[in-house]
Formats: sequence, C-alpha cells, structure tokens
Amino acid sequence: MIKSDPYWFDDDAADRAVEFFEQLVHVKGPLAGQPFKLEPWQADDIVRPLFGWKRQDGTRRYRTAYIEIPRKNGKSTLCAGIALFMLFLDGEQGAEVYSAAGDRDQASLVFDPACEMIRRCPMLAERATIRKSVKRVTFEETHSYYRAIAADVGGSHGYNASGIIFDELHVQKTRDLWDVLQTSTGARRQPLTIAITTAGHDRSSICWELHQYAQGLLDGRLDDPTFLPVIYAADTDDDWTDPATWKKANPNLGVSLSEDYLADQALKAKESAAYENTFRRLHLNQWTEQSVRVIPMDAWRECQPVETAEDLAGEPCFAGLDLASTRDVTALALVFPREEGRFAVLPYFFVPEEIRTDRDRQDRRQVLNFATQGHIEKTPGDEVDGSYIRERILELAEQFDIEELAFDPWNATHFIQSLVDAGMPHESMVKFGQTFANYNEPFKKLLQLVDYRKLDHGGNPVLEWMAGNTAARTDPSGNMRPDKGKSADKIDGICAALMGLARAIRSADGVYDERAEFITI
Repeated sequence: MIKSDPYWFDDDAADRAVEFFEQLVHVKGPLAGQPFKLEPWQADDIVRPLFGWKRQDGTRRYRTAYIEIPRKNGKSTLCAGIALFMLFLDGEQGAEVYSAAGDRDQASLVFDPACEMIRRCPMLAERATIRKSVKRVTFEETHSYYRAIAADVGGSHGYNASGIIFDELHVQKTRDLWDVLQTSTGARRQPLTIAITTAGHDRSSICWELHQYAQGLLDGRLDDPTFLPVIYAADTDDDWTDPATWKKANPNLGVSLSEDYLADQALKAKESAAYENTFRRLHLNQWTEQSVRVIPMDAWRECQPVETAEDLAGEPCFAGLDLASTRDVTALALVFPREEGRFAVLPYFFVPEEIRTDRDRQDRRQVLNFATQGHIEKTPGDEVDGSYIRERILELAEQFDIEELAFDPWNATHFIQSLVDAGMPHESMVKFGQTFANYNEPFKKLLQLVDYRKLDHGGNPVLEWMAGNTAARTDPSGNMRPDKGKSADKIDGICAALMGLARAIRSADGVYDERAEFITI
C-alpha cells in the first residue's frame, strides 16, 4: 500500500483488476484462444492506476482517463475487458456501463468481443445474459448491465452511468453524447469515464479538447489529480520513416502488429502524399490538419519551367473558371497539353479593387499584397465585376486557342451565357460540378505531374500559395476532391487548374460530355 495524501494506492485492488483480465481470452487475431495477459504498458500505465489509486474514503481517485494510442495496438480488446470488469467486479450495485462510439458499426467493435469473452469464460457465462440484438449484457446478481450505444442512434437520455468507455472519440461529430453521458454520472459515488482513441484532425472537437487537456497534464502546465492522461505518439519533429519512431508510438509493436506491416504502410505514405497524413495520424498518433494537405511543395517548386504567354500564343488549351460569388478571388487557369506528357498552366486571378481588409484575416491581407504586386488583377468596384472578367477572357480567347472552358454551373450560368452572347462558341462551354467524381481523375493526375516534375507553372506566386493551402477530402470509394485546410484558405487557382486539366484529359480520350445548354435571357 502506498499512501500519498489525499490519495493512496491499493495494491490488492490493482492486482485484482489485472488478474481479472487473465480469466478472459483473446477472441480474434493471432492470439485468439489464449489467456488475455495484459502487456506491461497496459497493466502499469492504464489498468493498475485506474483501479489501484484510491481516495481516503476508498473510492476511485481517477474519474476521467484519456488514452490516445495508434491503431492495431489492442485498443478495442482492452476496452472490452475494462467494460466487463466494471460490470462484474467494480462493486457497483445497479451499475450502468456504456461503451459509446460514433456509429453502430464502431460500437460493435467493442461489444462483440466482450460478448465472446463472456461466452468463453464459464465463470461469467453462467452469470450473464447476452442480448446481442440490442447490444446489452445483464448481470442479475447486482442488477447491473453493460450496453453499447452509438451517437447516430436517438434516445440519448435517461442514463445513470457508472462507467463510460468512449471508443474512437475523435470520430464523434459533436460533443452531445459525451455531455449527456457525463452529466448522467452525478448520482454515482465513483464514476469513471475513459476515452480511448487514435489521434484525429478536427481541432474543434471534444476529442481535441481532451487531448489538449491531457497534454497539459503530461507537460506539467495543468494539475488535475482526478484525470489520468496516457498518450503514445511520435513527436512532431520525429522522422516518421524511422522504425525507432514507430516503436516509440506503438507500445504493442511485435505483439498485435508487426514492423513489416508498418514498413508497408510507411512505403505507401512515401509513394502517395495523400496517405502521409493518414499514416501519421493512424499509426504514429499525430494530430493532423482537418483535411490532408497533399501537394508536396518541394516538388511543386521544382516544376517552374514554362513558356511565356507569348510563346504559347495560338496553342490549344483548356480553361477552368472558378468564379467568385461577390467579393472573393476569381481564378481562370489555361491548361496546355505539351510534349512528353507535360502540361503547362497559365493562371489569371481577379479581385475587386475595393476589397475590404481585415487585420485578423491573413488570407485577405495576402490577397491584397498579391494585388498590390500585380499578381492579381483588380476589377472596378467592391464586388466581382463580371463584365471586366468577361472582356479579359475574350481577349485571352483571341490570344490562345481555348478549345473548352469548364465552369461550375452553380454560380456561373448567367456569366457563361454572356460569354456565348459575346461570341464564345456555345459548344466549348462545359459544365463542371464540384463532385468527387469530377475531381478525382484530374486531382490524382495533378499529383502525379508534380511528383514527376511535369507540371510547368512558371512559379506563379499566387498559384503556389494556393497549392500550399490545398487539402484533399476522400469519399468512401477513395475518390478525391480539393478542399481547404482551413476555412479561410484560398484554393481557387488549383480548382480552376483541375477543371482545365480534367477537360484536357477527357479531350485526349475523346470524351465530350456535359456541354452547357443555355436559354438566352
């Protein structure tokens, strides 16, 4: 027994919790069927502190724990074991233990192994009633139950929680379920809430809030003796390709995951900039940006060579137009297919001359600086001047052979009609909706061109700035579209370039779809 006012360590209670796990068996993976013997880090960093440290009145010291750990380190299995201990041996009459997750599938990842552990343990099987259809296990001797719940299922009130385990807290879209469950513990003598999660990317989430709090406790900036912080992660300046870094972040390396597996994932991240942040987040537990920044800027800066506008005069090209709604940047990109699989990009940018500045908006200050330097053309007034931009496009159409102009029909239909009325060929106008399906092919092509230094952009500073701002979102099928890393980031030039590149690719393949249809107004 270790005493440290006002807390003391109960060795017997800690040993009891550890020994409980040894009554269970692993139910999946290479360890299936073997006794659940906690790894030293699981026992010493998590289970023993949680259930060994007590207050002077004998109740639990820690009421909240935040455990952040990369994937494939036995997180869900550990959650299942903790849930069962709190149901059967925590000494709580009428216990209500919940494992919470973002959706029903995630909830099953903890509940299903817990049920199988019960079935394979005669001592528990004869005392428990499993109702898998409603994800509920009942322990009649103490009138207690364990239940799995998901944020995407209604009916989140009426709880009286004694134990709460949030699995993968970073996927919770709101903090609603967290708050509901937390406030339901008020009538319990020693409630315990455990968040076990990998790192995320949403820095407005409850998970990031807890991560920051836990990190502050670990750094010594905060003091809260009731909160247990446990974070296994690589530091931001660690070499993510180094096996030593992998070992640092993955305490179960060599047990539930192998170095060969991480080596394969790291190789995938090296070959695909889009996967690097995913690897860092899932396997090194590093918080990344909300979206994945995908354009490697070192390679981008090596792609500068490009002919001058004069050299490209008369050459066929494909235009992409990202038309601003009112006061934002309008981007026009001309994409020229070149020899040996190269593409040249000539970007043009427009902004209202009387754009309002805000000292707290770095993006607006940057736009104004570019405009002052002559890299962005100023249009008359304080809103987008469609007539000015139309005349510039008509001038460029005289200088270059614009075979197609792709545009987003959401806010450009009337503008495009005015171009047609002014003499631009109707058949050259192409609708380009802002969908994953439309952007996927040109986005991946752009990344390939940058990787192979075959995108000639001439070092345009505005386009470079927007390339650095460009992140990617993916749909469940793996399709990509450009996205802002932060809401204020400007990526209009990249979007316009992707529109033009898409049409250049499709034209080479003989695809002529989604032509605009207009009714003259």
